[in-house]
Amino acid sequence: MLNFLQLGIRKEINHTLKSLGIGTPTSIQERTIPSVLEGKDVIAKAQTGTGKTLAFVLPILEKIDVNNSDVQALILTPTRELALQISKEIKKMIENLEGVKVLSVYGGQDVANQLKKLKGAQHIVVATPGRLLDHIRRGTIDLSTVERLVIDEADQMLLMGFLPEVDDIISETFPSRQTMLFSATMPTEIQSLAKKYMVKPEFIEIKAKKVTVEEIKQVVIETTDRRKQATLFHLIDEHRPFLAIIFCRTKARANKLYEALIANGYEADELHGDLPQSKREKAMKRFREAKTQFLVATDVAARGLDVEGVTHVYNYDIPHDVESYVHRIGRTGRAGGDGVAFTLIDPKDMEFLRMIEKGINQKLDIQVIKGVSIPDRDDYQRASEQIKENKRSEGNRRDGRKTAPYSSNRKPNDRRSKSNSSDTTKGRRRSR
Repeated sequence: MLNFLQLGIRKEINHTLKSLGIGTPTSIQERTIPSVLEGKDVIAKAQTGTGKTLAFVLPILEKIDVNNSDVQALILTPTRELALQISKEIKKMIENLEGVKVLSVYGGQDVANQLKKLKGAQHIVVATPGRLLDHIRRGTIDLSTVERLVIDEADQMLLMGFLPEVDDIISETFPSRQTMLFSATMPTEIQSLAKKYMVKPEFIEIKAKKVTVEEIKQVVIETTDRRKQATLFHLIDEHRPFLAIIFCRTKARANKLYEALIANGYEADELHGDLPQSKREKAMKRFREAKTQFLVATDVAARGLDVEGVTHVYNYDIPHDVESYVHRIGRTGRAGGDGVAFTLIDPKDMEFLRMIEKGINQKLDIQVIKGVSIPDRDDYQRASEQIKENKRSEGNRRDGRKTAPYSSNRKPNDRRSKSNSSDTTKGRRRSR
């Protein structure tokens, strides 16, 4: 395997990489960096956690001319959090480089302050589409000098409805620019965008045997919506995470759960679209510094969230698509570390669980915590077993065979096991 020097990255940046414990390129970096340095347009399809940010940041830094104060590289991202994350990565990489300037441009910031910074030299701009278009219309940023354009998380741009804005932004740049597009999936709309704006792009796809990260232990806890909160608290007290992200489906549910965590003595923050940007940034800062242990978040707010030390992810609400599931659990088990992802499901969630299992080509371990996630009653009929039995009955009826009666004493499927944690002794809320 090649090292970063052999890929064409200068020794100053290589020294920084080594100081951060990054000695060997990932597959996406090894395949992308040489192509970008050669000036080729690139379409990269890779799952979350593969190291794609450095795959475009490192070659961009190699090409920056610090004596030219124009905007030379533009990185478009779907969310503020991801813009901040990429900017942070760039600032780490330029520690041993002199004169390279980077600016994040996103909504919620003080416009006057942004205008002031844009008047100075800014070699790399990392931006969300909405705020960047605002500056274009104000005439406060000139994209005609952009030599390299990155569209990151292109499929998320599509889901959030940003493709028209992306189209308008690209039209402000010269056709001679180099374009890089990164996406976990390649829907038709993204392919059309690439065809419209890219010239003979090199397609790079990083495939894995499993969609999800190998180091992440994935467990499904069967419960009911009424029992979710008590089940979550039980899991937290039993497993005692160092840092954990808890995903909710809506802003209202995230806020309600956050308030319940605080009321029960847990150190938590919330992260969702209803919060002012200043509060979101403070919440992220506290979480990164491990001053809060739990971050309750929605999918959009947490897109691109990359925090060292996240040991657990809790899907309080099961995601309704495979990509969101992979993204969520990918917040733990990063950089070769271990991680655990718990997903809480109630009876109506079974179809989404089956969809996720099919999408990741993996059967997930389903557990119950008797007396916590389900009632402590011998006659309690588990929803998943009833659903399976109903499907068998329907199949048997179609085949004209007599259906055997359902027994509530049926043993759980071999891949489903009861948690042995019902006698857990609660300790101090925040325990390392």
